[in-house]
Amino acid sequence: MKATATAPAAVTGGGLTHRQILTIMAGLMMGMFLASLDQTIVSSAMRVIADDLHNLSGQAWVITAYLITSTIVTPLYGKLSDIYGRKPFFTAAIVIFLVGSVLCSFATSMPMLAGFRAVQGLGAGGLFSLALAIIGDIVPPRERAKYQGYFLAVFGTSSVLGPVVGGFFAGQATILGITGWRWVFLVNIPIGIIALFVVNHTLRLRHTRLDHRIDFGGAAALAIGLVPLLLVAEQGREWGWGSGPALLCYGIGLAGAIAFFFVERAMGAEALLPLRLFTNRTVGVASIASVVLGMGMFGGLACLPLYLQIVKGATPTSAGLMLLPMTLGMMSGSIISGQIISRTGQYRQFPIIGSGLLVVSLFGFHYVGADTPLWQTMILMLFFGLGLGGNMQPLTLAVQNAVSPRDIGVATSSATFTRQIGGTLGTAVFLSILFTAVPNRIQTAFAKIAPTPEFQEALKNPVSPTGNPKANSDLITSLQQARSGSGGGAINPLSDSSFIQQLDPRLAKPFLVGFSQSMDLVFLIGSAVMVLAFVVVWFLPHVELRSGSSYEHRGKQDAADAALIPEGEGALPSPSR
Repeated sequence: MKATATAPAAVTGGGLTHRQILTIMAGLMMGMFLASLDQTIVSSAMRVIADDLHNLSGQAWVITAYLITSTIVTPLYGKLSDIYGRKPFFTAAIVIFLVGSVLCSFATSMPMLAGFRAVQGLGAGGLFSLALAIIGDIVPPRERAKYQGYFLAVFGTSSVLGPVVGGFFAGQATILGITGWRWVFLVNIPIGIIALFVVNHTLRLRHTRLDHRIDFGGAAALAIGLVPLLLVAEQGREWGWGSGPALLCYGIGLAGAIAFFFVERAMGAEALLPLRLFTNRTVGVASIASVVLGMGMFGGLACLPLYLQIVKGATPTSAGLMLLPMTLGMMSGSIISGQIISRTGQYRQFPIIGSGLLVVSLFGFHYVGADTPLWQTMILMLFFGLGLGGNMQPLTLAVQNAVSPRDIGVATSSATFTRQIGGTLGTAVFLSILFTAVPNRIQTAFAKIAPTPEFQEALKNPVSPTGNPKANSDLITSLQQARSGSGGGAINPLSDSSFIQQLDPRLAKPFLVGFSQSMDLVFLIGSAVMVLAFVVVWFLPHVELRSGSSYEHRGKQDAADAALIPEGEGALPSPSR
C-alpha cells in the first residue's frame, strides 16, 4: 500500500535557531539521561540486589530481559514515529520506563525483577533512538555534529554518577523505611517527571500524519528470531553451547530470522526495517560496522569495571571514578570530531581513526596485568574513549544523511538497533569467554605461585587485611581438602568474588593473576574483532552532507504531496505536536 499524505505540514521559513535547538535538546537529554543513568546505577548495585533476593546467578536473566525488550522495540519506535510523529512516542517511552521502575522497586525475587526490567526495556528502547531521530529531524547534517558533545556529556555524566549513586543506595540498609537498593529504581521517578515536564513544554514540532500499514508481523518475527539467540548468548556457558536447550534456541532463532526476511520483503516500504535501506551502500556498511564495533566496544567495556573491582579491589563507587579518563576521552573525541565535521563537511575519516584507536587500546589492555600501575591503565582508557567518541555519532550521522528525510526515524533506529545487537552479543559472548577461562587460569596461577616461599609463609601465618580471618581459613581448608583428595570447593570466585579482598594479599595473588589473565584473553579477542571493524569502515563512502534540516526537507515533501491530492479529498492541516 502506498503511503499518502493526509495533511500538509507547515513549511518553516528557515531552520530553527541555535537557542530553539538547545531548548528542544534539554528535553531530549533528560530522557536520555534517564535511560543511561539507569544502566550504570543498576550494574553497580546488582550484587547487593542479588544477595538480598537470594539468587546471585539469577542476575543474568535481569540483564538479558532488559536487553531483549529494548533491542526489539527500537525499530518499532522508529517506524511508528515516522508515521505518527516523534513526541507522542518519546513521551510514551518515558512513561513506560517510569512504570517499569516503580514495579522493579516492589520485586521480591530475581525472576520478578527480570520481568519488571523487561518493562523498563520497553521504554528504554525508545529513549535513545527517538532522541537521535529528533535531532536528525531538526538539525542539518553538517551542523548536527556540533551538538554531539551535549549527548556525550549525558553519557559521561551518567557513567560517573551511576556507580557513585548506585553504590551509595546499595550500601544503605534502609532509607525512609525502604530497603536501600530499591531506591536505585525509585530515583528514576523525580528525574522522569522532570523529563516529562521539559519534553511537554519544549518539544513542539509539526508532523504530517501519513497513512501506513504497521508491520506487526515483522515485529513478531523479529522477536522470535532475536529472543532465543540472545538467550543462548547469555546462558550458553551454563547450558553448554551444544546442549539441547541451546540447539532449540538456534533452530527457533534461525526460523524467526528467515520469517523476518520474507515478511520485510513482502511489506516493502511499509516494513519495520525496510530492506531497501540496506541496499544503500552507506547504510549497509554502517550497519555491518555498527554490529562489529558494538561487539568489540561493549565486550571491552564489560571487562574494565570487573578488572577495577576484582583485580584492583576498587568499590563500585571508586571504580566509576577511575573510569573518568575513558569518559574524558569519549567526550573529547566526540566534540573534536563534531567541530571538524561541521567546518569541513567530512565525516568518513573519524570512524576509521576511531576504529584504529580501539584496536590499539584493546590490544594494549591485553598487556595489563594484576601488578600494572593504574596510571598506565588509565592512559589506555583515554585512548579507548577517544576511539568511542570517533565512532558513536559519525556513523549515525552518515546513515541519517544517506536516507530520505521521511526515513530518518527508521534509519536512526536501524543504526541504534544494529549497535545494540552487536553490544548485546559482545557482552554475552565475551563474558562467557571470561568466566570459562577463569577457573583454568586460576588453577595455572596456583600451580606457579603456590610453591613460592611467600605463599607458603602466608599459609602458615596469614594476615587478614579486613580484620576478618574467616576468608583465609576457608581458603586454606579448601586447599588442604583438594590436596588430600577429600573434596573441597568451598571457595567459588565465579559466584562471589568479594572474598578475594578479605584474603591475605599473598594468598589472593593467584586469584588476581587468574582473573587478570582471563581478561587479557578477552581484550585480545576484542582487538581482533575490532580489526574487522577497522577494515569494514574503510568501505564507508562519503556522501555530501545536506545543508538543510530534515525537518525542512520533509515539510517541503509533505506540502508537495498534499498539493497533488485533488481538492476535497485531503484533510485540513492538522499538525501533531
